[in-house]
Parts: sequence; structure tokens; C-alpha cells
Amino acid sequence: MEQVQRTVFYQSHVDAGAKMVDFAGWKMPIQYSDGIVTEHLLTRKHAGLFDVSHMGRFQITGSQAIAFLQYVLTNDCAKLAIGQAQYTILANKMGGAVDDAFLYCPEEGAFLLVVNASNKDKDWEHLQKHLANFPEVQMDDVSDSLAMIALQGPESETILRSLVTDGMLPKSKRNALGSVTLAGVEVLAARTGYTGESVCFELFIPLDGAVSVWNKILGAGAKPVGLGARDTLRLEAGLPLYGHELGMGRDDRDIPVFAIGLAVFAVSFEDASRGFIGRGMLEKQAKARGLYKQGQFSQTSALPKVIRQFQLSDKGIAREGAAVYHEGRQIGWVSSGTMVPYWEYEKDGKTVYLKQEQSQRAIGLCMVEPQTLSIGRNVEIEVRGRMLKAVIVARNMENRKTKMTYALLTGHN
Repeated sequence: MEQVQRTVFYQSHVDAGAKMVDFAGWKMPIQYSDGIVTEHLLTRKHAGLFDVSHMGRFQITGSQAIAFLQYVLTNDCAKLAIGQAQYTILANKMGGAVDDAFLYCPEEGAFLLVVNASNKDKDWEHLQKHLANFPEVQMDDVSDSLAMIALQGPESETILRSLVTDGMLPKSKRNALGSVTLAGVEVLAARTGYTGESVCFELFIPLDGAVSVWNKILGAGAKPVGLGARDTLRLEAGLPLYGHELGMGRDDRDIPVFAIGLAVFAVSFEDASRGFIGRGMLEKQAKARGLYKQGQFSQTSALPKVIRQFQLSDKGIAREGAAVYHEGRQIGWVSSGTMVPYWEYEKDGKTVYLKQEQSQRAIGLCMVEPQTLSIGRNVEIEVRGRMLKAVIVARNMENRKTKMTYALLTGHN
């Protein structure tokens, strides 16, 4: 039996009263004593600290590093400047996803690829298979020597600034990256994250200084958050999760990469001479998605379903696998769904004030036929033999013009 691994923060989680569970071969905190709801709300209003050291981290260097990454990844890393990161996909030949990932460029000729924990071994084998064609590339698994944590929420930057002992945080721009010394430990800081927060950081820390940085961040005001709230936060933000919105669908077919809205940021066709895995199929999917926006649905064979966000109007929770109906006909299924909390709020112009009162709502992501659904369309979702009313929405939360994240409720999209 394979031994379950522990991150460098394992004892910190136990000491903090976390409920530990087995996840992707790791012992990870699902929640702490305050619970998932409180952790979700604290992240949205203050700052949540996440242990994400279970994720895979591959360092790629060598004179052919760019050529290799240009072939195995869908985004254009040649346009990735030093001190930047980008969302990308490891695609297969059919236009599905082996995994989704983030690529970081901390220095010239060096890249750090972060992949999902559950796919780490599969991704490594996939990349190794193609590495043989690029002899001047060195790929190293640095997952065990480089810890990774995420600090997310509107107070995150204030907390980190209070701990800077040398250097500066990366510029205030999404996906910016840079080295900074926090509480005497040099870390690589990126303005990235998986919560939808506009103020967000992911930190890469040498193992021997990781626990010290973790404790300093908590001491400066952040609260630890487990995997439970990490999932409700990403779902509220409409972010895809491999195995749900990417990977193999419930119809036992590859989910097309362009089923997710983020594909437009993860796939680049600008360089016409660049051949990368799955490009032909992905171009067909992208063309189909573009036609859908114009109300034309002649290319559904290339992209038969797309991911939409929804919000339930009736009481209940629509879980993964629940059938989605429109006008009495099944048009898809729920790919992710749950009940999420939110702060009540009021707005004064562009300023948002989160109140002390909180509520909950049932939301999710569904994979449905593109020609049947548009934003604002009413659907029904079958839950335990009951047909619950739901509304397709553009998004379930907002923070594009403010650092404070607030809920968008049915009728306000």
C-alpha cells in the first residue's frame, strides 16, 4: 500500500485543530475548528492562508526549454516575460486536457510548472514522453524541496507588506511574479490564486523556512483555510476543477478544453508557425465557441457542450451529476455544485461594504448544449426526483472594480 504523504505544514495543521483527510495521496486539512463556512467568509472579507504544497512543481531549464514548453503546453510561453506567470493546459491530441496548470518564469531560461496533485505522476510521464525529442532540456521534480502556500483575500497584501524584510512584493498586476524576503526568508511570490480574489498571492518557499513563514503570516492576521472552503471559493468564482470541468466527462468522452471560459486565456494561436499538441482540434473548438457568441450553432460537433454557471431559485442543492433540463428535455448535467456562504453587503458607487450578516445560496457549474442556453435562461435541475428551478448566470460573484469580493444574486446578473 502506498504511504500517504504529509506536507511540511502537517503538524501545524494538527496543532491548529484541523480535520485531516486523505487527498490525492496526501494528508491534508479539509477544515479547521471554525468550519468551512467561516473559512470561506474569512477569505472573502479578510485573508485566508492555504497549504497547497501537495501540488506538483516541475522546474524546466535548458537551451530548449522554451521550444519544449511551446510544444507540450497550449499557451505561448515565448511571450512570458521574466517575472510573469500564465494559465495553460497540457492538451492531448483530441483537444481534451491531460491537466490544467500554471507556468511561472522567475528568471531567464528557467520555468516552474505547477500541476494538480491528483495528476502529478500522470503529468510527469506525459511530459517525459515528449522530453526525448528535446535533449537540451532538464526537467526536475522540485515538489519535495519547495513548499507552496496561498494567501488570498482583500487583506493579503497588507499582511505580506508587514512581513517584508528585504525587496518588494511583485507589482500590483495579475500574474506578476518576483522574489522578496519575508520575515528573513527569501520566497518567490506570485499574484495568482484559485479563489477568484483580486488580491491574491501564491508563495514558493524553501522547505527549511516554510513553517516559519506560515506562522508569521498567521501571526500577522491571516486565518488557515482547508480544502473544503478552497472548493467552495473556486466554485463561487466559476473556476474549473480537473475531474469535473476538465478531463473525462460523464459521457466517457474528453471534455473539450474550450468548454471552459478560461480557455481563451490558456490557449494561444497567435504564432501560426507553432505546432503544439492538440492544436488542430483546439482551433476547431475555438472557432465553434466564437460562432456561438454570434448565435450560430453549426459547429457543435467540435464543441457539443459548454460550461455555464447557475444559481438555484428553489430550495435545495444541485450536486455533481444532477441532470439539467430545458423545456422538458435533458441538455446536460451539473459538473460541480454546492451551497456557498456570502456576506450581505451594500454599495456606495464603486465602494462595497460587507456587513456582519451572512447568507447562503446554492450555485454550481453545469455542462450543457450551447444552442439551448444563454445568460438569464431558466432551467430545471433534477435533485432526488424533484425538479428544481435554476437560472443560468454570467457569474456568481464580482470584484472586477473593487478589491472586495461580493455575491451576485439571481436577478442582478
